[in-house]
Amino acid sequence: MKDTEKAAAPRPARVRNRRGEGGRLREDIVAAAMELLDETGDERAITLRSVARRVGIAAPSIYPHFPDQPAIMFAVVQREFARLTDDLRAAVEGAGDDPRRRLYALCDAYLEYARAHPERYRTMFGGLWIPNLDDSSLTEQDMATLGTEALQTIVDVLAGCVDAGSATSTDVPADAVALWLGLHGLAHQRAVSPSFPWPKDISERVITALARLDDAGRPV
Repeated sequence: MKDTEKAAAPRPARVRNRRGEGGRLREDIVAAAMELLDETGDERAITLRSVARRVGIAAPSIYPHFPDQPAIMFAVVQREFARLTDDLRAAVEGAGDDPRRRLYALCDAYLEYARAHPERYRTMFGGLWIPNLDDSSLTEQDMATLGTEALQTIVDVLAGCVDAGSATSTDVPADAVALWLGLHGLAHQRAVSPSFPWPKDISERVITALARLDDAGRPV
């Protein structure tokens, strides 16, 4: 039996929701898709049939909540971006009032999320799940909303550094995008090239350059 088939092993039939509890089934569907992704590392394992088997329902029971497989994947990715945003905000709040410390804490949290959840991170930023929009229920506007709150968090923290005189950016939104791209590239390359002799201070180099910080270094 293939690993993906093992991962999709059915659970006992699910007890029917009482009236008004349809939202619980929706959450169960998303949770099942996430479990399949974590267990297999393969978005192709997430199908209407495999998710239905994992939840313990018939496949047609999914349709009132999700019209197709891309809609399920979109919900999974939305949830993970929300989790990433929560991690970034918690790191910032825990770093105190110093703007530079808050920025480094945010960047460290971003890189740690990518390290701790490689399959989820890869799926969030691409992968096989992204559909031809002409053949799915998703729209360009749906796709454009992904990650906006996480990016806004980077914008806000970088703006704090500029206001404090610790960064020289004259276009904070654009430099926040550049910083995100740098962090994303570093996270990706660390994942695919773990044996590369990365400089110990590579993250500081990326953050300092792209955030246009002064040369005071990482706060101790």
